[in-house]
Amino acid sequence: MIQRFIELGEGYSDIYELIELARANRHRLSGLFAFHTVKNGKPVTSCVVVLHPTDPGDFQPLYICREGIPNPYVKPNKRYELFAQLAKELGTEIIHLEVKPSTFFAELDLYYQHLIGIMRMNRFIPPLQ
Repeated sequence: MIQRFIELGEGYSDIYELIELARANRHRLSGLFAFHTVKNGKPVTSCVVVLHPTDPGDFQPLYICREGIPNPYVKPNKRYELFAQLAKELGTEIIHLEVKPSTFFAELDLYYQHLIGIMRMNRFIPPLQ
């Protein structure tokens, strides 16, 4: 199985695309995640939509708006409220995780591998097969 992050942007106008992706693929929705971190001294959140793997193909996409939305527990904001409304609309809960910022890693791919490892370890996504 291939599990890959697909970055849509940093959560500005691309948050609307993330929301539409989840709505259009509600039959494949595996989970909604909020990764909280501190980047350059600012508390930020990444919103993630995880879909079930394709059949055939075993490709599991993890769509992300990376570190561009203010942490809603520090600074409430409309973009995160839209993501929370999506969770209610789809009848699911947002899973919140504290993670290291992407700037901690030398390459963005290493950051995404780190997040996939955390999600596998906590059994939010299937293990490597």
